[in-house]
Amino acid sequence: MRIECIGGGPGGLYAALLAKKRFPDAVVRVTERNRADDTFGWGVVFSDETLGAFEEADPESYAAIRRAFAYWTDIDTWHKGEWIRSTGHGFCGMSRRLLLQILQARCAEVGVELCFETELDPKDLPEADLVIASDGINSAVRERFADHFQPTLDWRRAKFTWLGTTKPLDAFTFVFQPTEHGVFSVHAYPFQRGEENLSTWIVECHEDTWRRAGLEGCTEEETAARMQELFAPFLDGHPLLTNRSMWRTFPTVRCERWHHGNVVLLGDAVHTAHFSIGSGTKLAMESAIALVEALGEHGLDQVPTALAAYEDARRIDVLKIQKAAQTSLEWFEDIDRHAQLAPEPFVFSLMTRSKRITWENLALRDPDLVDRTREDFWSRRALPLPAKGRAPEPLFAPLTLRGRTLPNRVVVSPMCQYSAVLGTPNDWHLVHLGGLAVGGAGLVFTEATAVRADGRITPGCTGLYSDEHAAAWRRITDFARQHGAGLMGIQIGHAGRKASCSSPWEGDAPLQEGAWPTLGPSATPFRPHWPAPRAMDRADMDALLEDFVATTRRAIEAGFDVLELHMAHGYLLSSFLSPASNDREDAYGGTREGRQRFPLEVFEACRAEWPEDRPLFVRVSATDWLGDEGQTIEDTVAFARELKERGCDALDLSSAGNVPTSRPEYGRMYQTPFAERVRSETGLVTMAVGAIQGPDHANTILAAERADLIAMARPHLLDPHLTLQAAVRYGHADLAWPPQYLAVKPRG
Repeated sequence: MRIECIGGGPGGLYAALLAKKRFPDAVVRVTERNRADDTFGWGVVFSDETLGAFEEADPESYAAIRRAFAYWTDIDTWHKGEWIRSTGHGFCGMSRRLLLQILQARCAEVGVELCFETELDPKDLPEADLVIASDGINSAVRERFADHFQPTLDWRRAKFTWLGTTKPLDAFTFVFQPTEHGVFSVHAYPFQRGEENLSTWIVECHEDTWRRAGLEGCTEEETAARMQELFAPFLDGHPLLTNRSMWRTFPTVRCERWHHGNVVLLGDAVHTAHFSIGSGTKLAMESAIALVEALGEHGLDQVPTALAAYEDARRIDVLKIQKAAQTSLEWFEDIDRHAQLAPEPFVFSLMTRSKRITWENLALRDPDLVDRTREDFWSRRALPLPAKGRAPEPLFAPLTLRGRTLPNRVVVSPMCQYSAVLGTPNDWHLVHLGGLAVGGAGLVFTEATAVRADGRITPGCTGLYSDEHAAAWRRITDFARQHGAGLMGIQIGHAGRKASCSSPWEGDAPLQEGAWPTLGPSATPFRPHWPAPRAMDRADMDALLEDFVATTRRAIEAGFDVLELHMAHGYLLSSFLSPASNDREDAYGGTREGRQRFPLEVFEACRAEWPEDRPLFVRVSATDWLGDEGQTIEDTVAFARELKERGCDALDLSSAGNVPTSRPEYGRMYQTPFAERVRSETGLVTMAVGAIQGPDHANTILAAERADLIAMARPHLLDPHLTLQAAVRYGHADLAWPPQYLAVKPRG
């Protein structure tokens, strides 16, 4: 039995070591193109959580690795002239070269053949029962079978150089240095202590910054000299050292398949994770453990079955780490925007950038940092403190917009109930919205409410196009005002080409009976077999403008505090904004300005009618997730600027919905970056929405200055009293409670 491992990095060596231990009678060989002591970079980092798996897999190499570790629990960050320390994290680092030497020695001890300075032709792979391709980011084996593995390499927008230094460090150290060209970031950490201290000193910046600084074409020596000059105040006279320290671009590698026959990809050949979360070596070595476990379970006579089991066992964990790494990577790519923040929210944003650490998790690790962040959040807004003097969590901070004040930052998203009769809300809506109103949220929105009958999504959707509707809504707002402390908002719109459908529990498809004609910017159906809408002409637009104004007037009569215009999810105004649904060739299509024209006309008409002292929101789909073929975040930023000039008070940022081919990248808080970008680039108040799972996520987003308001739908369906529950959870006694519920209110 023979196992061939192509590539002698940590993953390949570890896989060979473990495989030889598991199958002592097998011939196991590692072939590496470089010399034994060649390596790119300096130190590698592991977290405390990683070490247990290493100890169980091979106690001898684990013990040697442990002896070589430099340990630390702190993260130091320099930003805007301040050092801020966060503690309680738990890291260990070691020399990458020493790690290779330890694994090489263990391989030799157990009988693995090591062949260095040997180049294998991927077209002529060695005869073996198993071939492990651990040949790095530029894997030749992966490229030979690219049609099967289907790799994607996402080359990112930042440049980095991996340097070393003799400066001793006692913490993971981030330095953010602004220059006339842009911000340069340092990721530094110790990995060798004793007589010769060594630390990793990675410098990263956006590619545009790198070009403006004239770093393109620099040699290693020139790069080290330039960076040593830039970071001289932080190096204390210590030099920067080179080791193949050219400027590089990080690629995110993903593969649709990981194995082919008896060939399996491992480490960077199959997946990469950005160095900002220190997981590349961890991923490779943990995958090596999982691979050998699968081989042990199925045997070398069932290699394809074992490789399938290995991929099934590892894929989800790897995807999770890659998702966190990608989010972290993108945070650093956008460092010029984040660097505008004050020190406390900046550091909090840095600590929580990958979403693996949240408000409550960080409070367990580093309660002092969370306390400072909480106090800073309230003090910079000049908010009055509760009677007991301690600043509450960010979600309890009030927000004043025009003449209305939300008592906290929690918003109940519009949630269609499909239970109205001819557009009229009824007892279901009273109980549903009334329960939410007494639950403590700062603002409760109605479901999407049509400005006329043919604007309803389904026959069961609510409307506000008659006096009867206004009276029914008034009953609900009166109840909310009497028994709740928050504001009531109504979202109004027209469903466009997605109108005249059945409810979700009846098929969510075009009506077969009782259908009505639909409208759109173009005569293109939402799905190929759906009825085509009528492309609106100027007369249609004028009529719809009148309907929006009339509905706005009725919203005043119905007692709403906040009005929101629905320009998202592929409904009528949204479909005007997106080139994926608007192919008009007149003044209301084509260019970004043309596509925005009619939605802006609607906004201006409603703003003119809506009272000056009441806020007007807009919900948009920030992106269609289709690249340039659909609405982009750049389009949305431009639209936000236009809305702000016209008196918009807040932008509610969702995504997708214009076409069924959108492919959102779902995950926790996955739409929050859109709110963050619009907020940063326009100064407009933004509301984050989408997979925000409760108060912990809400505090995380608010404290990092990613949004001003937090909209949650499903969490409120599960718990209409979510905000009251949060007050109990965090011991916040100043939230207003219905007197009927005072028995469970927390005491001050």
